[in-house]
Amino acid sequence: MASMDTDEQSVVLSSSATSGLSLSLHPLPILNISEHLTRLKLQTKSTAPFVLGALLGTQNGREVEIVNSFELATEAGHDDIVDHGFLVQRRDQYKQVFPSLEFIGWYTVASTVTSQHIALHEQFTGYCSTPLLLVLQCSTSSSSAADVTSQALPFKAYEPSVEIRERKTRSVFIEVPFMVETGEAERIAVDWTARGGGGGTSLESHLHTQQAAVKMLHERILVLVQYVANAIAGQVPKDHTVLRSISALIASLPASEDDAFREEFNTEYEDVKLTAFLSVLTKSTNTLNNLVDKHLIMNGGMRDERPLIPGPRRRAGRPGGMPGDWSAHA
Repeated sequence: MASMDTDEQSVVLSSSATSGLSLSLHPLPILNISEHLTRLKLQTKSTAPFVLGALLGTQNGREVEIVNSFELATEAGHDDIVDHGFLVQRRDQYKQVFPSLEFIGWYTVASTVTSQHIALHEQFTGYCSTPLLLVLQCSTSSSSAADVTSQALPFKAYEPSVEIRERKTRSVFIEVPFMVETGEAERIAVDWTARGGGGGTSLESHLHTQQAAVKMLHERILVLVQYVANAIAGQVPKDHTVLRSISALIASLPASEDDAFREEFNTEYEDVKLTAFLSVLTKSTNTLNNLVDKHLIMNGGMRDERPLIPGPRRRAGRPGGMPGDWSAHA
């Protein structure tokens, strides 16, 4: 068991082994993988379901772009055997819609890469000479707050390689650095998704953005407070450079708790509430105006269709004092 653990820890080469691959990751596969994991968690009622999918993109020499992804199926009762018929069918369907995209790798969800991923990886070599592996690393309770905040995205990309050790060769992975690249259409789609679809207003989107920013600021402030508390208690070593940076940051904050600031804050808060109230009032007035217009149109149509009541017709005299029927009777 100890040798197995050692072998699993050495599946990924050390950080000294660098990859010359230039990898770009688009937002769509990030959203697809996250949605795939969330849906499986809800369906299987499991905190760590088995997630497997294919990556589509373009490759020009050592420059690779991951543009899209789709889910994969496994053989019934065997999670370690890929359903190749399903893979080929879905790949050909995507090829008809996106002719420029090719199969360039696969993705999964795991905390670390083990030898089981090597066995799965070898099943994709028939579709691509060097398929890539993209791993969504689930957050664990053992990870420190510094590791969470220092990592922009919980994704790791790996490139297959071969290691020679004791005159024996074995398959290993080399970590590949990547950058997130977005186009104009992707930025619009991501913003639309973040706003919850087309039903949200610009004010609602702005408020959600402000809420997310305040929440992130609060979390990072808690990290700083926790670090200072641990340093005072002696649980972590004191880093004087970090402590001086925190002290300078605190000294640069304005003295915001005074009467002038509170008065200005209350004024701004009242203005925002008044603006929101006027916006709701204007929308209600517009709805009422449309309802009145429809009511008038309906009543006008019913009045035009009402039949005329028969009765005696009166004849009026001619204008201008000319003799008419009334003068003859006189």
